[in-house]
Parts: sequence; structure tokens; C-alpha cells
Amino acid sequence: MITLQMPPIPDPVAVTLKPASTALLVFDVVEPICASRPNCLKTMVPAISGLMARARKAGVTVGYGTREPTMSKWMPEVAPQKGDVTVVSYGQDRFYNTDLDKLLKAKGVTTLILTGWKISGSVLYTSVGATLRGYTVVIPLDASLGPTDYEEVIGRYQILNQNSANPTNQPLKEKTSTFSLTNLITFQ
Repeated sequence: MITLQMPPIPDPVAVTLKPASTALLVFDVVEPICASRPNCLKTMVPAISGLMARARKAGVTVGYGTREPTMSKWMPEVAPQKGDVTVVSYGQDRFYNTDLDKLLKAKGVTTLILTGWKISGSVLYTSVGATLRGYTVVIPLDASLGPTDYEEVIGRYQILNQNSANPTNQPLKEKTSTFSLTNLITFQ
């Protein structure tokens, strides 16, 4: 058996985002996944809901992605509204085989806030897909969790050390991912 020490993950940072060029994306916050996971129900859903209310008020584009069977099963607190961007996903990277990039670019979006289940799955792989397409990404850690502490640490480490790396978590480093918290995100 090998015992490894994970490198420390930098602390979340405050960010100020421009509503006109920002989109808040929500992945897999659906009944079949969240209803059985206390950290999804008690932590993640309220965090996303509060951020979403502030984002909608500021005029931020809101979007959703999940597989076809769960597209109509969103948790009520974060369910899509008329006019929101929705994509049926075919892989963990929500850009894969979808029109997400085209839909966001048509709205002038250059910065993405990625939320949802799970940080070592759809959030991780969509962050890679987003940075490869030139987006700057913000991930509020209280709004993207996983089933175990291990998966959360692995997902966080991979996000900051991917192809477009930001290992020190420099705020809004262009075309990379930044870790924040929902209460550290402002819109101006």
C-alpha cells in the first residue's frame, strides 16, 4: 500500500464578474442524484440557489446540462426558467457533442461559473473543455461537491493543474479556472 500526501489546494478567492459576459451553468442537480446525497441537499442546492438568485437579478445568463432521462427532474430550488440555456449532455464535458459553445458565444459569454454534481466529474471535465475553448472559469467550491472527500480533493487538484493551469488560484487568470465560494462572487 502506498500512502500519498496531496499537495494543498489554495484557498478560494473573491471575484467580481461582469454580468453581460458571464454565464452560470448548473450540472446534474437533479432528483435522482441529489435526493439521496445529504451534502447535495443541505450544502450544494442552497449555495447554488442563492448564487442563482443574485446572478439572475444581475442579468447573468443561466444554463443547464444533464443527460436526457433527467432533463425534467431538476431540484425545484434550481430548476430552469423560460429562456435559460439547456443542453442534453452526452459526456462529462458538457461541450462534447452539444451546442453549448455556440449558444454561449452567441450571447457574448467569456466567463463561466460552473456548479453542480460533481467536482470530479462534469465540473472537472467541463472546466477543461471551457478553458480549451478560451473561457475563463470560476468554480464556487460550496456549489460543486462530490460523494467523498477524496473525490473532491482529486477534482480540485485536477482542475487547477489541468492543461490551462492555475495552481496558485490566481483570481480570474484568463482562460483558466479559479476557485471561489458563492459568497465571494459579486457582479458589477
